[in-house]
This record gives sequence, structure tokens and C-alpha cells, in this order.
Amino acid sequence: MSKHRIFTTQFAGVYPLYVQKAERKNRTQEEVDQIICWLTGYDQTGLQEQIEQQNDFETFFAQAPALHPNSSLIKGVVCGIRVEEIEDPLMQKIRYLDKLIDELAKGKTMTKILRQ
Repeated sequence: MSKHRIFTTQFAGVYPLYVQKAERKNRTQEEVDQIICWLTGYDQTGLQEQIEQQNDFETFFAQAPALHPNSSLIKGVVCGIRVEEIEDPLMQKIRYLDKLIDELAKGKTMTKILRQ
């Protein structure tokens, strides 16, 4: 069975879209970075290296230091699918990230987005 197309999509190609989505709603790139770093365990330098290396999503998440323990608290629907019910671990991580960026764009506070 072939991999889903998003797995081989460059993270660096999607990252600016996350930032644009946030900025259209008067949020910042720094907030997007904070969300990504919270979820994946990357620090700002590690995140920047992933973008510069143009790694795909599969590599991006495979090299992530550690998925945040509270990521299991991320619930809701992305693209018509409940993120907590996604069986493929990589697809679930990608959808977690999508859901967090959606919450940012919808105006949620960072403490709620980061499940604090």
C-alpha cells in the first residue's frame, strides 16, 4: 500500500501556510512556532533546521524529540475526521498539528491550545 501523499510533503512547504492562516486572524508566527515546538519537542533552532533541511512530514515527526504528553488531550474534527480516532500514528500527529493551528486561527488562548 502506498504512503499517503501528506507523509512525503515537505514540512517547509506547509509551514508558511500555517503562518499565513494564523496571521490572517491576527495571530503571529511566534505563536505558530510555540505550538509546533510544544507538540513536537523541538526547540526554535531544531524547528528552523527542519525547515531548512526541507524534510517531509514523516521525517519531521520521526526526528521530533518527543511528542508532548498532553497531545492525547487534543480532541475534535479536522477535515471531517475526529483526530482522536485516527489509527495511523503519523497521520494522527499531522492532524494534531492541523487542529492546534485551527484553534489558534479561531482565537483560542494559548493556554487552552497548549492544554495547560
